[in-house]
Amino acid sequence: MNYKLSSSLVVLAMVASTVADMTAFTASVAEEQIDFSAYPWKAPGPNDLRSPCPGLNTLANHGILPRDGRDVSVPMIIEAGFKTFHIQADIAIRAGKIGMLTSHEAQTLSLDDLKLHGTLEHDASLSREDFALGDNLHFNEEIFSTLENSNPGSDYYNITSAGQVQHARLADSIQRNPNVTNTDLQAALRGIESALYLSVMGDPILGVAPKRFVQVFFREERLPIEEGWKRPSVPINTTSIGILAAQITKTADWKPTGDNCPAIVLSPP
Repeated sequence: MNYKLSSSLVVLAMVASTVADMTAFTASVAEEQIDFSAYPWKAPGPNDLRSPCPGLNTLANHGILPRDGRDVSVPMIIEAGFKTFHIQADIAIRAGKIGMLTSHEAQTLSLDDLKLHGTLEHDASLSREDFALGDNLHFNEEIFSTLENSNPGSDYYNITSAGQVQHARLADSIQRNPNVTNTDLQAALRGIESALYLSVMGDPILGVAPKRFVQVFFREERLPIEEGWKRPSVPINTTSIGILAAQITKTADWKPTGDNCPAIVLSPP
């Protein structure tokens, strides 16, 4: 049975992390980035588990998170996200805690748990098919082509192109998926995810990211170090992400479809 929260409780759940939690976890993470040469990229094996999230998959493919995608804890996600992408604990704790709702375990999750529809996973993804239409777990080249081909004539993606891609992806889902879920919650998740790829692969303040970095990140789930990528020098936090996400969602001209009562699946079936 899937249990659901009302929209007000969703908000409370997302901000449930305490100041003490964030202080403790942030203090435990060294300010300097990791030595990426010690974490070479390796394609996942047939028994390794991966998620619908290219960021977490990238961390696992480099061995910064467990390469098998199993027994991943919230502190692991916080440390890996900070050292690799300069993502602050205020973002990672909230995402990690909500992600734990997809797991049967008390303290860890497997990356493929995150494919559970209705928690963090959502329709109109940038790189995955809708749950009701097929494979919502693995990268889909046709779906990704909308993002790949955006902002033509330029070598970067930006806030405007990100919003246009969101608009196009949602229109496609609405046309093809009679069971599409498109509420305030999905709009918020999609805006945050677009803000994140622009931030971790580019400039967290301007919201601009080189196309070559973003394409490697999504397609290969690899840190584009060979292409010249470096860890962002500016910390990525809820404030910076919120500013970008709001602008992206405004550009996307988002409107709810059907019942706009946000709900989140509280546990695996």
